[in-house]
Amino acid sequence: MFYQQASIPLNETQAEVFSDALMDLGALSSAIEDAFAGTDNEEPIFGEPTMPQQQLWQQSMVVALFDEKTNVADVLQQAAIQTEITLPEYQITRIEEQDWVRLTQSQFDPIKISDRLWITPTWHNTPDHLAINLRLDPGLAFGTGSHPTTHLCLQWLDKNLFGKENVLDYGCGSGILTIAALKLGASSATGVDIDPQAIQASQNNAVQNNVQAAFYLPDELPEHQQFDVVVANILANPLRMLGQMLAARTKTGGRIVLSGILAEQVNEMSAIYAQWFEMQPAIINNGWACLCGIKR
Repeated sequence: MFYQQASIPLNETQAEVFSDALMDLGALSSAIEDAFAGTDNEEPIFGEPTMPQQQLWQQSMVVALFDEKTNVADVLQQAAIQTEITLPEYQITRIEEQDWVRLTQSQFDPIKISDRLWITPTWHNTPDHLAINLRLDPGLAFGTGSHPTTHLCLQWLDKNLFGKENVLDYGCGSGILTIAALKLGASSATGVDIDPQAIQASQNNAVQNNVQAAFYLPDELPEHQQFDVVVANILANPLRMLGQMLAARTKTGGRIVLSGILAEQVNEMSAIYAQWFEMQPAIINNGWACLCGIKR
């Protein structure tokens, strides 16, 4: 048995209605993604207080899954007729059936961040019982430690937390940086994300790691609260927009840590954040950068 995946590029006014039509016509699933995901043109969907509310990407990709017997081309034509949308050039790919659980697990081995810090999925034995082990499984929220940006932030926390700091993890995803901060000695840690599923995943991961952390949607974060360390591992586009807000959340003399930045974006991002911080040289890993600075 195999599955068929259709990828259809559409604009923001077409994507949702076309996706709904595909579900009505028998698609097993249908998701809407940024057509430029993974490139410098990737668009953030904000949702932070005072930020512009954008519901979908201007250039979206509808990705729908069908069983092997479906005439996908015919379904796409029917959806186009129902929605009165001119069907653009699309792609259909074949996906072989696999043991998805075992396949996923095989892709996630324990990750060594430093001599004293590991990330270990729950189906693996702890590699070093004397080290700090973050028990974290892949799930609905981004952040398993395998991506260079997460790795960079974890290494920074490992080297620069000395105990008793209060930490803000803005764009917490799975909560990995929030949890790591507490394991590394922070007195408190707070995670913020615009996605309710990320908040739920972070809360579950905190319980699994026996730490107590606070997780909020942006509007729920207590006003005027400031932090010794602010970490934002998101993307360059939202970081451009959020600079003033993140600076306001950082105590004078506190530190900011930024990642999700491509190496070629370092000079631009450093210049933006230099309005509020004494910026330090970037650390680069596989084309991704981590920037840090001290609040003036």
